[in-house]
Amino acid sequence: MEITCYRDEEISRESRQLPANTYNLAITLLARSGGGHLFVPIRSMQYMAIIDAEEFVFIDGERRCWIDIAWRDFKRRDRAALDQSVAYQAVFYRAHPAGTAGIMARLQSEFPLALRALADKTPIRGATHIIPFRRSEKPDD
Repeated sequence: MEITCYRDEEISRESRQLPANTYNLAITLLARSGGGHLFVPIRSMQYMAIIDAEEFVFIDGERRCWIDIAWRDFKRRDRAALDQSVAYQAVFYRAHPAGTAGIMARLQSEFPLALRALADKTPIRGATHIIPFRRSEKPDD
């Protein structure tokens, strides 16, 4: 699938935290996709998330080609462990009737569910390697 996306002028920006399990799952699915981007339908909101190595963008189904929100500038290297949240910037390109807090609250709850649904449908590709372990010999008593 190929989509050309456009951005309006940025209207606001805020610092946020993405839970580790959401960020890790998104990056894992992106790596498994074998391409440079991943499309994640968020059916409950009629949104499409497009993930690449630099940002996650969210497109409203009604505006199809126009980016409403971008999550970018992920500070993944600032965390000390994989189970820590990742700081990022949420950039808004459109005013939302529910306000930025309302749309972000919905995205923060619905996006992980959409990722999980996609993960459940996506087969793991790649070779499997089984490493044989030798049985250790017990020393004589």
